[in-house]
Amino acid sequence: MGNKITIPFGSQHVALPEPIKFVFQTENERIVDVEVDVGYVHRGIEKACMTKFKYMQIGYVVARVCGLCAISHTLGYVTAIERLMEIEVPRKALYLRLIVSELDRIHSHLLAMGHLAEVAGYENLFMHTFRDRELVMELLELVTGNRVQFDYATVGGVNRDITPEVEKELREKLKVLKEKTLWLKDVFENDYTIKLRWKGIGVITPEMAKELNVVGPPARASGLATDVRNEFNYLPFKEVGYKLIVRNEGDIYARNLVRAEETLNAIDMVFNALDGMPEGDIKVPVKGLPDGESLARVEAPRGELFYYVKASKKMILDRLRIRVPTFANIPVMKELFIGMDYADVPATVISFDPCLSCTAR
Repeated sequence: MGNKITIPFGSQHVALPEPIKFVFQTENERIVDVEVDVGYVHRGIEKACMTKFKYMQIGYVVARVCGLCAISHTLGYVTAIERLMEIEVPRKALYLRLIVSELDRIHSHLLAMGHLAEVAGYENLFMHTFRDRELVMELLELVTGNRVQFDYATVGGVNRDITPEVEKELREKLKVLKEKTLWLKDVFENDYTIKLRWKGIGVITPEMAKELNVVGPPARASGLATDVRNEFNYLPFKEVGYKLIVRNEGDIYARNLVRAEETLNAIDMVFNALDGMPEGDIKVPVKGLPDGESLARVEAPRGELFYYVKASKKMILDRLRIRVPTFANIPVMKELFIGMDYADVPATVISFDPCLSCTAR
């Protein structure tokens, strides 16, 4: 008979200060069962959007679903509404949306890489990663006006243009950030102790990824060539050098390297978008009321983000539905834990870059 222990991981934990709860049943420190609760805190944002706010205001409300994913949430919503109302967004606005979307991906991926280094005990690497991330945080504040809650996209376009001074700052800081990201990628890829700690841990096979509907970097690190940016042309990604990053190891190590390579690709895309920025307006007037159903899929930093809207010619929507990438990835996380040593749980969880603020919205 083994030594059986019940171990709660969350709702608040030093490695995961977010509203999710895992209850592990272990035998001799090996996990034999796990229960997951993602409803510790629920803010009722969808319901508020169907009762309290007009459809033109909701883009600003859903930006509050999460401080990290604010740009992706607003982008998903305004894209769904624009398709429903057949609004033709100016080409310049699409390029500006692409720039902030990729800046958002850069800061989110760097946060995930730093967070993973921290929970695995690499404090110095964590400090380096977060110090370098400050460069993109400063740029997001310059472009959008805010450091955390980015109210940039709106129905019909964007709220601010990029001035020549901001563009100059973007180019200078991104050049520095690219050099620092190349150094970080080299450390994450080649450091002996990191490889020893993360290679072969938390492996998702391609079959598991497909069967359990894994999305985002965890899916691409397991050999699944899935990325909304590649499958749906909601922004002109392919015009600015988008690359589909796929690896086949499926472990913690591979998930981190997918994020590092996507960060470098995002930096290149921002440079190319600045070079090819179209002339023209950044916003068009919005007339009429939405009527019918629409959905939009965008590639948030953590994976596919799904927005569904239903309206009937009223200022208030009949239905708003949001499916976030972390919710899609929880089934495979649960599957992975069975048979794993408990000591590998924190790094495995963080390697998914879970966003529970989005999930328990």
